[in-house]
Amino acid sequence: MGRALRDAVKPLPGVTFRDLYAEYPDFLIDVQKEQELLEAHHLIIFQHPFYWYSCPPLLKQWLDDVLVHGWAYGDNGTRLAGKVLWSVVSTGGPREAYGPQGYNRFSMRTLLSPFDQTAHLCGMHFAEPLVLHGAGRMDDLTLAVEVDPYRTRLLRCLDEGVLP
Repeated sequence: MGRALRDAVKPLPGVTFRDLYAEYPDFLIDVQKEQELLEAHHLIIFQHPFYWYSCPPLLKQWLDDVLVHGWAYGDNGTRLAGKVLWSVVSTGGPREAYGPQGYNRFSMRTLLSPFDQTAHLCGMHFAEPLVLHGAGRMDDLTLAVEVDPYRTRLLRCLDEGVLP
């Protein structure tokens, strides 16, 4: 799923795609470079698989290292203010697993609230998340259909300057 999502948007003009695991296989994040990239873009997308109710470990480390007090939030931490954060996540479970009656008990919107709060703390707008369910069980045709809304929403955002 991740590869299909990447391939759908990476070639779009105006998109800078960062594969953190390819960039930082040693987990040594170039904080200054990442902050410069954030400053250069209005829309920041966290695209990742959603497992154990969170993000992959390198993205968590990236958040801890890059979004620091005095830069992203807190005293003089306004570098991300006014930008947009959009979560694009894939799950292994089906859509019905995410809600009060599902085995995960909570909606994806609720489970993604730490990202919403991160955006809020940094003065960013948290765009409506895009969640692709059952990623590991999709055939190629279903995968193509599921990935299309991502590309379409991103193109609309890039072309019209609207929120995703």
